[in-house]
Amino acid sequence: MSVQVQKITEPLLLGEGPHWDDRQQALFFVSIVEHTIHKYVPATGVHTRTKVDDHIGFIIPVEDTLDQFVIGLKNKFVIIQWDGEDGTPAKVVRQLVDLDPYSDGPTQINDGKIDPRGRLYAGTVLPNEKSLTEIEPKGSLYRLDRTEVTKLCSGIRISNGLAWDLKEKAMYYIDTMELNIRRYDYDVETGDISNLKYIFDFKENNIEGYPDGATIDTDGNLWVAVFEGSCVIKIDPRTGKLLQKVPIPVLQVTSVAFGGPNRDILFVTTGNITIDREQDPPSGATFMVIGLGVKGYPMEKFKL
Repeated sequence: MSVQVQKITEPLLLGEGPHWDDRQQALFFVSIVEHTIHKYVPATGVHTRTKVDDHIGFIIPVEDTLDQFVIGLKNKFVIIQWDGEDGTPAKVVRQLVDLDPYSDGPTQINDGKIDPRGRLYAGTVLPNEKSLTEIEPKGSLYRLDRTEVTKLCSGIRISNGLAWDLKEKAMYYIDTMELNIRRYDYDVETGDISNLKYIFDFKENNIEGYPDGATIDTDGNLWVAVFEGSCVIKIDPRTGKLLQKVPIPVLQVTSVAFGGPNRDILFVTTGNITIDREQDPPSGATFMVIGLGVKGYPMEKFKL
């Protein structure tokens, strides 16, 4: 089958954080600046949403529930309850951690993922609405183990993509403005990371744009959304080689996640924000890519 890219939702301002839930056969994602959370069911094409009270960085289901989620709300990790129906309120049922005491400035949570043991890893950014290149390195990467928070690294400009490979004992991480992809040694028992290495330089590989959200397939290859690059790229993180480039018909490609009944569909979120110029349709839509010939791992839930 040839690779096909299909639009599946109407545009949002800044779609982000796609998470596939095998139990509900649904994709959950957010629109950061619109303060909305979203659910899309491919089998029916039904797309529902509701608002939250502030900037939202991600949405991830809580283990053993169908209506509770951990979200990054401004600079806090909280648990919300939402039935997935269109417009029904999302109620905050518990605050887990306020990151302000740990932060180096008025940061906000930008992206988050769950590791193979159910721990939440999420990072922050000190916003600058006028320019990406002027964002100060005041963000950090955190790990949340139930309610215990650990700062893993600081000096981050825009915290983004995360992925783990248990076979390689590796965690991959993206600070967008580095124009490079980080690799850490990863201890699955403790969740600790060490021995930072850089494995893929965008400039050296002639990739225009910025690395954003990421995921990993069962072959151990990374799939990285390229913001302002109109594509998703496939990388072998063990060799640093670019394996494939999948064009997406918008400029601001923000994140990726494998899903579908066989986890062989790549869902892609995008943005429609004005930085240097207005974006053209269908910017901000969510897409699915079929025919890639690879599969992803089940996406883990948060263990509370």
